[in-house]
Amino acid sequence: MPIDLSLSQENILVQESVRDFVAAEITPHIRAWDEKGEFHREVFTRMGELGFLGAPIPEAYGGPGMDYVSLGILCEELERGDTAFRVIMSVHVGLNSLTLLQWGTEEQRQR
Repeated sequence: MPIDLSLSQENILVQESVRDFVAAEITPHIRAWDEKGEFHREVFTRMGELGFLGAPIPEAYGGPGMDYVSLGILCEELERGDTAFRVIMSVHVGLNSLTLLQWGTEEQRQR
């Protein structure tokens, strides 16, 4: 039985929204930021507002409840703009959010 590797509508919407975000918020500025050694936290604030920083976290815990294919797409599109933004997002989700989701108490998950 063949495996269907086509993207869902949700996956495509994630891809488009992250690609648009990167094109508007990261790509035009990243060279200058790197040359000046600047780090712009406000970009992460906007990423959080768009649900990128809690991508696979269920809605019950304040996340958008994206599937893991969407998380992979999100990482791929951030990487197109700059590796550092993708790494920080991946570490935040993988080492922080998913750890609390898996092994945290219910009280910790609610926060």
